[in-house]
Amino acid sequence: MPTVEIYTSPLCGYCHAAKRLLTDKNVSFSEIDVLADPARRKEMVQRANGRRTVPQIFIGATHVGGYDDIAALDRAGKLDALLVA
Repeated sequence: MPTVEIYTSPLCGYCHAAKRLLTDKNVSFSEIDVLADPARRKEMVQRANGRRTVPQIFIGATHVGGYDDIAALDRAGKLDALLVA
């Protein structure tokens, strides 16, 4: 299973929804709090091709996007394939 990383901030409802979606699928992930570590926010923006909002989700080397993106992948039946690649 590839590494899953989520850039988040504590008060972000979409961040909590993304973590819940992955937890419900029994996927472990690393959470990076960009509020607690501003240098990590800069890293996130670079990795996410300029996107500044949280969450930003990465599965392996693939930038999935935010919560709406990962939820759409799940609804389309494409998320599971990314998680086992």
